[in-house]
Amino acid sequence: MKIVILDAMTLGEETGFDIFQSFGEVVQYATTSPEQTALRLHGATCIITNKVVINRKHLEENPSVRLICVAATGMNNIDLKAAQELGVKVKNVSGYSTEGVAQHTLAMILYGNQHLWYYSQYTRNEYCKSPFFSHHGKTIYLLKGKTIGILGLGAIGLAVARLAESFGMHVIYHSLSGNNVSQPYRHVSWKELLSNSDVISIHAPLSSLSYHIFDEAAFSLMKKDSIIVNTGRGGIIDEMALIKALSHDDIGFAALDVFEKEPIEPLHPLLSLPPHKLLLTPHIAWAAIESRKKLVSGIFKNIEEFLTPSINTTVH
Repeated sequence: MKIVILDAMTLGEETGFDIFQSFGEVVQYATTSPEQTALRLHGATCIITNKVVINRKHLEENPSVRLICVAATGMNNIDLKAAQELGVKVKNVSGYSTEGVAQHTLAMILYGNQHLWYYSQYTRNEYCKSPFFSHHGKTIYLLKGKTIGILGLGAIGLAVARLAESFGMHVIYHSLSGNNVSQPYRHVSWKELLSNSDVISIHAPLSSLSYHIFDEAAFSLMKKDSIIVNTGRGGIIDEMALIKALSHDDIGFAALDVFEKEPIEPLHPLLSLPPHKLLLTPHIAWAAIESRKKLVSGIFKNIEEFLTPSINTTVH
């Protein structure tokens, strides 16, 4: 079989794609633009893509394609209806980044709570001139006894809850669908999540229910010194409303690993906010090296199962 990897750069060079050569020919591209996609699929049996969009026309023009392996959990970049109608299998990988995203989330919370940017800058620029051994320019709070509100208590949300508990935090959560209300933590209403949380962490999927749910009205209900962290999906937060809330001190601090448009635009107003109010990272919460290697192993298993029909072929 011929395997075409369309955006290998998204997984990093350290992950190693030699493992796929046991299946046949492997053609690897660092990135693939929309204009290049159709031509690069020519003759391929299997496509590996992270973010490259595969639509009906691509599949109709390349009938050799029988399997699409998504190097992620979300499959919104694939025309699933067309793939099903054309007999093309689509497989994703889930669960590979749970611990990494939870770890990154807690790092962001600690960065904001401890005012690490401020104190790092003070130490570099002012500490040597101080008559005192310490400095209290920004108030640091203990996380112990504070409340973290989690939007979306799936596998990642649960991992964040457990880490937060290790700091002595109280955990509450809200399920937008209303279907996930029997977890070992207290489920609360949307308004209670907003008004009672010292920290809010977002781990819900992007949907019609979650799109821009954090708008001006939501931020107005949050505590003035609250922290909000988004390692879920960018569109869940209305970025203009967040800018207004931070600029007017309606909330204390925000940390974003995801954005409505990725990469972020060079003149986006988020970039003008001071770093002591807003921490930005480039969609890396999922990307611990162990997580990426686990993802590649999951893709390998999906191809193996496709080639061995007797093996259970449920989505991983």
